[in-house]
Amino acid sequence: MPDNNMDKSNSERILYLLKTRGEQTATVLGELLGITMMGARQLLLSLEEQQLVFSRKKAQGRGRPKLFWSLTDKGHSRFPDRHADLTLSLITGIQQTLGGEAMEQLIAVREKQSLQDYQKHLKQHQNLKDKVIALADIRSQEGYMASMEEDEEGYLLVENHCPICAAAQACQGFCRSELEVFKQCLQADVERVEYMLEGARRCAYRIKPLTQRA
Repeated sequence: MPDNNMDKSNSERILYLLKTRGEQTATVLGELLGITMMGARQLLLSLEEQQLVFSRKKAQGRGRPKLFWSLTDKGHSRFPDRHADLTLSLITGIQQTLGGEAMEQLIAVREKQSLQDYQKHLKQHQNLKDKVIALADIRSQEGYMASMEEDEEGYLLVENHCPICAAAQACQGFCRSELEVFKQCLQADVERVEYMLEGARRCAYRIKPLTQRA
């Protein structure tokens, strides 16, 4: 008999992998889960029936196009947005009754509080790499599914999920404020290079030491 609990667990892991890694083939997902490609494909087909994932063929070099799987909007919604309805209601109410200036004041208060909290956690770290790793850990605890990547250009802070996405869509001042917090707490050049609100799968920030300014 099939193990329904195991299938459910693997299905949730597939959703998580697609959220954090982007589109994948059934073969790769099977390897990551430790199951066969056919096993992964059966789970993907079940998730497709639930409208949580979709597939598309994509050519990679020579040979037949491969089938790649991604999350649908419904699949993305399985990763919660913090009290989205209440947040949107509050933002709309503030903007309509108190105006944009009051909204900016609230964003400024949140920015100050976030900066103080991040600086408190980062003060024990001296080099930029350790600070970025620590910031990614903090952001993950806040629900952003964050990680640090390193390449020849420097460091990349990657956030695979935005738990305040509804608020950010209604008022992009939150995104502007977060970028400023990153710059100040890291004391580094920070540039947003991928942005969910512009259609990217994730938000990503290129981070370089201040001495690398052009």
